[in-house]
Amino acid sequence: MMVSRKLFLLFLCLPAIFSSCTGRFVDINRPGSKLSPDELKRDNYAVGSFLIQMQGVAFPEQENAYQTMIDFVGNYLGRYTTYTKELPKNHTLFNASNAWCAWPASYAPPIVSAFNEVVKLNGKENVTYAWALILRAQAFLRFTDIYGPFPLSMNNGSDEVYSSQRDIYLQLINDLNEATTLIASDTHLAQERETLASYDLVYKGDFNQWRKFANSLKLRIAVRISSVEPVMARSLAEQAVRDGVIEENEDNCTISYHKSGLWTTAVSWGDSRICADIESYMTGYKDPRMSKYFLQPISTGVRRFIGCRAGAPIGSNVVAKRLYSTVNVSQTTPGIWLTASEMAFCKAEGVLRGWNMGGGTAKEYYEEGIRRSFSQWDADGVATYLMDNTSTEANYIDAIGGYGGDAVKVSTITIKWDDNATMAEKMERLITQKWIALYPNGQEAWNEIRRTGYPHIFAIPQTTNGYTLLTPNRIPFDKNQQIYNRQNYTKAVELLGGPDDYATRMWWQR
Repeated sequence: MMVSRKLFLLFLCLPAIFSSCTGRFVDINRPGSKLSPDELKRDNYAVGSFLIQMQGVAFPEQENAYQTMIDFVGNYLGRYTTYTKELPKNHTLFNASNAWCAWPASYAPPIVSAFNEVVKLNGKENVTYAWALILRAQAFLRFTDIYGPFPLSMNNGSDEVYSSQRDIYLQLINDLNEATTLIASDTHLAQERETLASYDLVYKGDFNQWRKFANSLKLRIAVRISSVEPVMARSLAEQAVRDGVIEENEDNCTISYHKSGLWTTAVSWGDSRICADIESYMTGYKDPRMSKYFLQPISTGVRRFIGCRAGAPIGSNVVAKRLYSTVNVSQTTPGIWLTASEMAFCKAEGVLRGWNMGGGTAKEYYEEGIRRSFSQWDADGVATYLMDNTSTEANYIDAIGGYGGDAVKVSTITIKWDDNATMAEKMERLITQKWIALYPNGQEAWNEIRRTGYPHIFAIPQTTNGYTLLTPNRIPFDKNQQIYNRQNYTKAVELLGGPDDYATRMWWQR
């Protein structure tokens, strides 16, 4: 199921490792020792390998990186999937081992070192540097949203100085602004595209697409900080929309490696199955995307798709894999990291907050978000879905012989937009549909649950180590920091504003 942390670090620190996983970048892996420095620079072998390394952390699909950064954290806590291994200690139960807590942070040094090498090889006045800024921003947004305060310049040593989450957000905003400015002012994008396309696993060297992605990250950030920095959030959101965010599915940020991380962990390894929360909402809504998201379980149950309660006391992985539905992905299914659908939902929330999101109404952007999601998944029936004002989340019915037990539904929110609803009802409706559409990006699902309290989710069916939360607000720091980096660790806890535990809230939750 897992390899050691040291093996992870060894794996990630090899600059071209992610290219070798793809099977599509043989030329990139030419032995550097057989090339002169001039050849390395001229053909971009060196800088390209470091950019591939950065993509492998920013958009993890390699199986070990995906499981420890995405599955164990976002997917499980965002209630898209849940473990079906016999795991008495994990984040869902608020009692994970220190190794689980430390793993996500262990991926920061490789991206920092790769970024520094890109700067050393290529300088700062070009689109390559802009691209590296965007990749670093994507990665560190995840790191800070897992832990809170985080070292911006990690060297995996005893002098890692933590920055507050607010300061990290400000730095990421500045980085994204610098990146989009560099790309917008570059008059040689066609030449740069030809030079760097083979190293770009997402947009094949189209830097106008990367500019849209960076603007979309700004809008994502603006929505995230809207409750704690409303003035800054509005300015950033309106700038992002004005400059151009992702609005069409063909511009979605997706990435394909040789083997999908989600397929490996959920299907091949069988370590997880779909979560009861998303299954119950989609079952209740009669959502046509269900067959696109999930596969039917091997055992016949009371309904077509059956999720497993988050935190269920699994008695047998072999049995659980037969009882519960798995994800509908293949080895080659791309990872999905930011979509036109998400941007439409962000605009809808912006309108509710009084922001200028381009002239549309909250209803129009809300419905656009759903339409974009249906189109993304090639699902029929969106018109009927949008007009449904009676369907609600279904009561959860466990599989026969299952492990979590039944649960009464925790939401009565319907699908059809209602301009006369209260603000709380509008937000619940909006975020519930956004959460469904964000699948399978579990990190963003977890972010939305923590930020808004929506969608409402089921309680854990066993003890949660004394916590009364339904899902953690954060992951504790690596306990080894208390030994090897004690002074900076103490400062990090001060910046956190509460105990180093699962309950202390993110800065943007306050």
